[in-house]
Amino acid sequence: MLKRIVLVALLALTPQAAMADAKFESFIQTLWPAVQKSGVSRDLFNRAFAGITEPDPAVLKLANTQPEFTTATSDYLIKAVTPIRIETGKSMLAENDALLSAIEKKYGVDRRILLGIWGMESNFGKDEGSMSVMRSLATLIYSGTKKDYARAQLISAFAILKKGFHSPENFTGSWAAAMGHTQFIPSSYISYAVDWTGDGKKDIWGSKEDALASTANYLAKAGWKSDRPWGWEVKLPDGFDRGLIGRTHWRPVSDWVKLGIMPATAKSFNAPQASAFVVIPQGITGPVFLVTQNFMAIMDYNQSHSYALAVGHLGDRIRGGAPIQAAWPDASVDLTVPQRKELQRLLNARGFGTGGADGRIGAATYEAVLAFQKKAGMKLDGIPSVKVLEQIRKGG
Repeated sequence: MLKRIVLVALLALTPQAAMADAKFESFIQTLWPAVQKSGVSRDLFNRAFAGITEPDPAVLKLANTQPEFTTATSDYLIKAVTPIRIETGKSMLAENDALLSAIEKKYGVDRRILLGIWGMESNFGKDEGSMSVMRSLATLIYSGTKKDYARAQLISAFAILKKGFHSPENFTGSWAAAMGHTQFIPSSYISYAVDWTGDGKKDIWGSKEDALASTANYLAKAGWKSDRPWGWEVKLPDGFDRGLIGRTHWRPVSDWVKLGIMPATAKSFNAPQASAFVVIPQGITGPVFLVTQNFMAIMDYNQSHSYALAVGHLGDRIRGGAPIQAAWPDASVDLTVPQRKELQRLLNARGFGTGGADGRIGAATYEAVLAFQKKAGMKLDGIPSVKVLEQIRKGG
């Protein structure tokens, strides 16, 4: 009987032993010196990494497939701004009217934008993430994927634990260690989290009040201005100079009006004094937007045009605004992925910033292509193509 019990116990331990990664466990110990320098005790370090014996493969998969960076804006918006999310946002707007009004009064940030971020980040608190923050960060450092980002966040994560804002046990979030109702990364928590409820805790995990106020504080510090919206869908006039498209061409909205730009769903702009620039998230034949500093504040939260557009549009739909009016064009181009990356690298090298060279064609790449075409004397269609690639290879 004793032998049978021992055998059962050994069999029960076998899967865990097989899953353990000795190299990864040794690697975790190499993180200690930097963490120690930040004033963390060895006991807290051990508690934080207790039971973590192998990298998380899901983290690596998700790090390389972020939808806001790997899908066309139109596809992203279809999944992000859904009818049920819009209706839930409207319900949350009514249910939390007093709270949102008070936060908006203090920080000057549009309550519907806060709801847009809340809806996008955790489906209004329903999915805050269940992945181990420490395992996720250790995995990213170990693999070299976003290594610098993860090292910085690791120190901030330990600062959260050291100050008692959260316990090491059940310290969970997304693959990137984003946490709570509005998915703050550790460094953002340290810099922007606030105790709205006054209970002595900056509880972005269990308190929607603290989370929403913290997000408003973040956006306010990122430059949000209360006298303007994030932007508008617009119509370009016939003959519009496409060389004026992109973030290098900020102008007062009133100046854009003089050039013939008009709102797609209104008779006039509600913030003519605001400075803005023209964005084409999926090319010149698709929806066009005139965006303000507030759009950039949202991008400070997540460096993706698709994300910022989704948050802004979701906020508008929660307000009762109309769907995007223009039809989305086909996002395919006649370039292979390696050719796309080469084009982006060459554009960046010539000073036409694409925001990276990952092969994904987004708003920044369309803007860069237009700017290059203008300088090279090409037709301004903004289409990343073999013709553009060949021209830039020639040094055109």
